[in-house]
Amino acid sequence: MALISVAQALDHVLAHAAPLDAEEVPLAGADGRVLASDLTARRTQPPVDVSAMDGYAVRASDVAQAPVRLKVIGEVPAGRPFTAKVGAGEAARIFTGGFVPEGADAVVVQELTKRDGDWVEVQKPTVAGRHVRRQGLDFKTGEKLFAKGHRLTARDLALVAGMNHARVPVHRMPKVALFATGDELVPPGTEPGPGQIVYSNGFALAALARAEGAAVTDLGVVGDKLDETIAAVRRVRDLGADILLTTGGASVGDYDFVHRAFAAEGMDLSFWKVAMRPGRPLLHGRLGAMAVLGVPGNPVSSYVCAFLFLVPLIRKLTGRGDLVAPTEAAVLGCDLPENDERADYLRSSLSHGANGLTATPFAAQDSSMMAPLAKADCLVIREPHAPPAKAGDRCVMVRFDH
Repeated sequence: MALISVAQALDHVLAHAAPLDAEEVPLAGADGRVLASDLTARRTQPPVDVSAMDGYAVRASDVAQAPVRLKVIGEVPAGRPFTAKVGAGEAARIFTGGFVPEGADAVVVQELTKRDGDWVEVQKPTVAGRHVRRQGLDFKTGEKLFAKGHRLTARDLALVAGMNHARVPVHRMPKVALFATGDELVPPGTEPGPGQIVYSNGFALAALARAEGAAVTDLGVVGDKLDETIAAVRRVRDLGADILLTTGGASVGDYDFVHRAFAAEGMDLSFWKVAMRPGRPLLHGRLGAMAVLGVPGNPVSSYVCAFLFLVPLIRKLTGRGDLVAPTEAAVLGCDLPENDERADYLRSSLSHGANGLTATPFAAQDSSMMAPLAKADCLVIREPHAPPAKAGDRCVMVRFDH
């Protein structure tokens, strides 16, 4: 199968994906979930005119000139409506959040008053509307405040609660099942023996998927045996996963069994080689309704491929509209040589200089090196056959944490 471009590969990955079914969840569990329908306000906020300060509710016409003495006719605490009407020469003691009484149209803050028994002296003039939060200032009943496809944030939850929604309609969380292949892999905290390496990919991949709103089941490491790999695939199918994510074993070596296991289970293969670096041996297909994504075993290749392909797939399944992280313009912080037939995704640092945002690719770009990946702020994207570039030239990059 021939190499395909990154854009073609992404089209294949997203072609059969569609937002998952909707479900209602309690508001307390809605952080990070994606709305399956528009959300409108069920109430007006504030429901009536309320005071923004502690002070005295007055008629602005009575305090256009100051100082002036007014008769205090009662108190208006928050949550206790005041039934009397403020008339000429009168005032009502009011507290923040208290409903502005009928007849009053302004609030004088208490620092500008002097109380004397049943009287209050207003020491400075005020105008109508001063320190009054008008009815509907925030939102009104029936107003659409969130659109379908919006991913709810912590700040959003406060607003949704204020709109009087206890439950919200969201798309079901995609189920991602993950396993790695490799007899050489041992868990962190283990002293590796001869030829062994500490397994790391799954921790990053699972965290990335969860951050995008997926529910992840990590099946750990599967040995380099065809029957074990087939058994792992069948476990994933039994789990009802929406996405099967594997790392390692997707190439064509004698001990790479992922291809053969997928073929044995009847996978419809769409591609397995992409013109990109890192990440050429990237596999995609479908096992029935389940999407299959096999990322390389090298740690950097694994993460970059997941960032570029798994993230958009999860986002589409959750109903989001912003599938791909946006690219940004920057200037190069170093010279770069001419590129070959593959697109390069260079781990780079970001800084602000005299020429604006500067992206500087690290000197070492080996796909096994985890330290540069952890330090990187972004990926500088070099198109296939890009000519040599000099420090200060314009470039395109995508941030890891947008």
